[in-house]
Amino acid sequence: MEAEIELKLFFPEKAREALVSLLDSLPHSEPKGSKHLSNSYFDTPDLQLRHWDMGLRIRGCDACFEQTIKTAGTVVGGVHSRPEYNIDIDQAKVNLSLFPEQIWPSGANIEQVEQQLQSLFETDFTRMKWHIYLQDSLVEVALDIGTVSANGMIEPICELEFELLAGDTQALLTLAEGVAKQIPTRLGRASKAERGYRLAAMASPLQLEALEFIKLGEVNSLKQAFITLLSTGIERWQLLESMLLDATDCLEQLPLLSYRLRACARLIRCSLSQFDLLDAELNQEFDCIERHLEYVESGLSLTELLDNDAALLASLPQAQQIAIAANQGLVGLNMPSAIDAMLADICYGHLQLKLVNLLFEVKAGKINLDVGMGLQHFANKMQEASWQRITQMMPSQANLNSEDYQSFARALDESIFVGVAYGELYDGKARDQFRAPWRDLVLGIRTLAAYRSLNQLSNKLNIDLQDWLENKEHSLLFAMEHSRRSALKAQPYW
Repeated sequence: MEAEIELKLFFPEKAREALVSLLDSLPHSEPKGSKHLSNSYFDTPDLQLRHWDMGLRIRGCDACFEQTIKTAGTVVGGVHSRPEYNIDIDQAKVNLSLFPEQIWPSGANIEQVEQQLQSLFETDFTRMKWHIYLQDSLVEVALDIGTVSANGMIEPICELEFELLAGDTQALLTLAEGVAKQIPTRLGRASKAERGYRLAAMASPLQLEALEFIKLGEVNSLKQAFITLLSTGIERWQLLESMLLDATDCLEQLPLLSYRLRACARLIRCSLSQFDLLDAELNQEFDCIERHLEYVESGLSLTELLDNDAALLASLPQAQQIAIAANQGLVGLNMPSAIDAMLADICYGHLQLKLVNLLFEVKAGKINLDVGMGLQHFANKMQEASWQRITQMMPSQANLNSEDYQSFARALDESIFVGVAYGELYDGKARDQFRAPWRDLVLGIRTLAAYRSLNQLSNKLNIDLQDWLENKEHSLLFAMEHSRRSALKAQPYW
């Protein structure tokens, strides 16, 4: 049995030659040649192995065969650690009895499982390898170019895997971050097997529930709190990225998914700032991602107009004409190209790798987060600082208009992020009552932005909605102002 500790990066195929050149040129790098690998992945029709969190394959190379089973492991910040068992076999036929008995669940009928196994998908790729030494550590780097195929459908494979053969996990991360400084890469969330299951239509669509509060209930130290905050953020970022790529043909989904990805990045940025870990380079790379996602507000406003639940256009006789224009507006934002440009930007993948590296440095105790107070005291302090910023920005005696609320949108978002990070540490009823009107204000700001987009569209179409829009905006602002003043009088829950 071997326990892999590895990190996977995705990269554009056009970067292959540059990657090979870079890996050849690194100090203490030993090229290990290339091989062509053909792999068949097996499971039962009811996906019994997948339910056991196992993956089974037969790999062929130079007329030799090897069967491998991977069992349940862990993923922290994109670094995978998963036990695997490799057995040489003389033909491309599965023999489960060759694996150790103790890996199977209690009571499992392995003979019956083996009889039901069938090949679900295949991967076919060329692998180039390097052994790279960093001080007392040895990292194997594998560059894979090829395809994954199932049911007559094919997807490309362009992956770079870093596997720790000996030494400290930090060496693996340092090497990967160095590569990401020069080549556009991004954390690879999905394994070849995961991609194969999805291509074979034998995996559920990607989903991610809205993040209400980060689970800090079992945490009792600032160090562990930071690790939980950052690892949760990185994990959600990777999943949202995958969901974005899956939705590039559905324009109405892209603004909300992009908003959620940006919110995830902002939550991480906010957490780094609270722990005094936000340096100039990190700040620049977060700003870089913000620039790539500048379409989010416009996209959300247009999709708000098209949302059947909101029914903003339902009472207008020109609703169909405006909806067509709103759809054209979504097309004009060119969101798929903006997403591709973001993923191809050096800043994107390098920021991800810096965050993973930072996470492991904190876990290893190389960064001290002791600020002389306990977690609850620290959370109270962060909540109070955020609250003071909001009360100074929008005092109760001020009368705010639509433009004011738009300008405060980001600050309000960031204040809510503080509650997301630490809210689980407090009494649920008092917390939720306090936060509810502020969350309503965020929704109100989004509706105000939709009215603004509707005004722009109606002007272009020579449709006079001035009085109607003014009445709508006036009614909404009246409700928002009442809600805001009531919220400012509420007793904080911390």
